[in-house]
Amino acid sequence: MVLALGATVGSGTASAVAPDASAPASAECPRNPVGTPGGGAIPVAKTIAPTSTRSSKVIVPDGPQIRCGRTPVTLHQGITYATPTAAGRPVELKLDLQVPRTKGPKSLVVYITGGGFVMADRSNNLDQRTYVAEQGYAVASIEYRTILSGSTYRDGVADVKSAIRYLRAHAHKWGIDAERVAVWGQSAGGYLAAMTGATNGDERFEQGEHLDRSSTVQAVVDEFGAHDLAKVADDFDVETKAVTMAPGSFVNAYVFGPNSPLTVATEPAAIQAANPATYLGRRSAPMILLHGDSDRIISPSQSLIMLDALRAAKVEGTRYVVKGADHGDLAFLGDTEAGKKWTTQKVMGTITRFLDRKLRG
Repeated sequence: MVLALGATVGSGTASAVAPDASAPASAECPRNPVGTPGGGAIPVAKTIAPTSTRSSKVIVPDGPQIRCGRTPVTLHQGITYATPTAAGRPVELKLDLQVPRTKGPKSLVVYITGGGFVMADRSNNLDQRTYVAEQGYAVASIEYRTILSGSTYRDGVADVKSAIRYLRAHAHKWGIDAERVAVWGQSAGGYLAAMTGATNGDERFEQGEHLDRSSTVQAVVDEFGAHDLAKVADDFDVETKAVTMAPGSFVNAYVFGPNSPLTVATEPAAIQAANPATYLGRRSAPMILLHGDSDRIISPSQSLIMLDALRAAKVEGTRYVVKGADHGDLAFLGDTEAGKKWTTQKVMGTITRFLDRKLRG
């Protein structure tokens, strides 16, 4: 099965809106509209090999869902954070920033959406972002350059770091604590989050403005992200693996460019350069890795490979296997239940407790 991806990315000038301050504490967290399929193609596995839980913690995602409405949050939309080039043309990259209306500077969480390296809709997962913001964090959801603009992973990592530098440069304006920053990504965003945290202090990925500011992060939350791209489909059936590894696939296009005939299977130096494990060292940020054992798009073993790399490099890391969970919110596939495993208080509480330890401890 092949999954088509695509969505319209919102634009517009910065504005501020907030939920009704009288909203009950039991209110459902707000959800963004489901994107319209289109654009690139992502293989969906027919079968998945059993998932190892070695060295990992298992979460059974039962119990109540997250609730919102306890804390008023201001949303600033359409803030341009960088204007890099893509396909030889300047492109404005925007972010949406949620800031809880509480006293004092807020630790910053930069959210990196997924989209198969094909799309990067910053409006995604509004419910989860709002929940995290209500725990007292400024949450910035960013867009970044993708395959559709002829870009590669190096551009994506550079964009994340540009957003962090921009937000640090404007920390006073937005009420942000510039010393305490985490990145949180899902799927392709999980990959970029891991790359960002692994490459703390690596100037090779620093591009654009505000280069006098640091892009170093203090924590990484990586949900069902890819890591070793040459093995991203190793848990899947032969047909899915062949499509994923074929020239021009979403994996190969993000490493080599959309028109390249090269593949990660035959270019070991390129796959090493695109692997966050390559950059792990004493400056790398602590990470948590969350992966569903029923993920049909990114092999669950990817997070175990990354955990082993973290331990070998003596970087703090914990892997959580979410029982029965697929690849996040799959409502655009017609599955309105899959995302609920990722929005339980058990799963989201694992994330916020980690953020509390690393950004408030």
